[in-house]
Amino acid sequence: MDRNQRLRWGGIAALTVVAVVAAALFARQPDYRVLFSNLGDKDAGAIVAQLSQMNVPYRYTEGGGAILIPADKVHDVRLKLATQGLPKGSVAGFEVMDNSKFGITQFQERVNYQRALEGELTRSIQGLSAVQDARVHLALPNQNGFFREQQKPSASVIVSLHPGRMLDRTQIAGIVHLVASSVPELSPSSVSVLDDTGKLLSQSPDGKESPVDIQQLMYQQQLEKQYVQRILDILEPVVGKGNVKAQVTADIDFSQSESTSEMHMPNQGEAASSAVRSQQLLESTGAPKDLPPTGVPGATTNQPPQAAAAPINGPAQPLRTAEEQQRSFMQIPGSKREIVTNYEVDRTVKVTRSSTGTIRRMTAAVVVNYLPGQPLEPGGVATPQPMTEQQQAQMLALVRETIGFNAERGDSVNLMNAPFQQELRLASDLPVWQQPETIALIKTIGWPLGFVLGALILAFGVVRPLVKSRRKKEMQQQLDLLEAEELERPALPQKSGEVPPEQLRLEQARALAKQNPIAVANIIKTWVNGSEG
Repeated sequence: MDRNQRLRWGGIAALTVVAVVAAALFARQPDYRVLFSNLGDKDAGAIVAQLSQMNVPYRYTEGGGAILIPADKVHDVRLKLATQGLPKGSVAGFEVMDNSKFGITQFQERVNYQRALEGELTRSIQGLSAVQDARVHLALPNQNGFFREQQKPSASVIVSLHPGRMLDRTQIAGIVHLVASSVPELSPSSVSVLDDTGKLLSQSPDGKESPVDIQQLMYQQQLEKQYVQRILDILEPVVGKGNVKAQVTADIDFSQSESTSEMHMPNQGEAASSAVRSQQLLESTGAPKDLPPTGVPGATTNQPPQAAAAPINGPAQPLRTAEEQQRSFMQIPGSKREIVTNYEVDRTVKVTRSSTGTIRRMTAAVVVNYLPGQPLEPGGVATPQPMTEQQQAQMLALVRETIGFNAERGDSVNLMNAPFQQELRLASDLPVWQQPETIALIKTIGWPLGFVLGALILAFGVVRPLVKSRRKKEMQQQLDLLEAEELERPALPQKSGEVPPEQLRLEQARALAKQNPIAVANIIKTWVNGSEG
């Protein structure tokens, strides 16, 4: 082998030795797997100290985000650490109450309960896919029955999101209601949610909505787009696709109002029945003090009354009505009767809540292109013709019916018939390579194509010629070697198609051996014996 071949084979042998040694070293090293990841500094330090006591080798990933140990010890070590309560987690929940000390005060119990509640809420919020970390602050005032007005609790939540994630309004409302439902007497308006930049994500604490609501704007845009599509669907089959342009503006009332009215109705005459709330009757009988004594003076008046002389089965007394009894009672000297009657007063309480998202006014503007006319000459160009007033009136009526036109609320619809600009309807006259879409596509795929093209040029323009020249040189060396060998072996033919003299004599010797083998045998015998023949 020449010098280049020796170098090539030497490099291959060296690479093979290095690969074998690396494979042997790699086979001797254990396979490391993740034991725990996303640990706090406190938990990571406790776990590392415990691994050192257990004589378990460990490693850190880049940045210290995870702890690695040999794969065959992962499950065993996890179970042993779990029996020791590791990892404890950076957030403590209701397990704080498990280690209550003897003689703890009421204030300390209240603080531990608040810490436990904050920890449980933090764990629940961290369970959301978009939340990376969270922290909850609760303000729980001390409730006292001697206070007439009790102070209400409040809460604040700080969330740290994963890169590229965000919370929508429904998720923020879910966090607010989660916290409000977990704390007694906590209203959702007293919960504030902030992100890690200090931006307020929830509504203001006073309950007032922001003047601009993204959902309201999206609802308005969606409603206007829906009405525009209705207009296009009803007019395009008549005038052709692309010959109608429409814009709709909807004035939507998103305000929330509530009214309460209380009406007292008078009694509707004597015929109408009224409910009696209360009635009081007061009757008193007795002789007045200033009435002079009556009767016959003497001993007869001072004697007790005798037994009644009326027959037991005598005729009954005639019945009297209430009015007659009242008149007879009033005729008794010194009698008094008072009646107080209270009736219910009619009362009507009416609560009206206006709905949000009602359309206060609708305006629409529609432009229709000229209709194609008939060509003046056969094979000529057709001239667009404007629509008649009757056609415009019919289309205007269709648009009004489509959007639900209501004149009482001030709706307005305008329809205009005008020729469209021709260049707006035709396709772009620019070449394909000058169109913006093509330029953007070229910029997008230019770098990958350029990299691949450069690699191909390097491979076929530099590497391949070098390989070819080396192979050509090696083939030339092999040919030179063959020529030298041919010079040393004259028995080989020099040129194709020509038989050398030695080959002819050899063929003649073979023919002689076949024709006269005895003579040939004697000649060879003479050569072997060394005598002349």
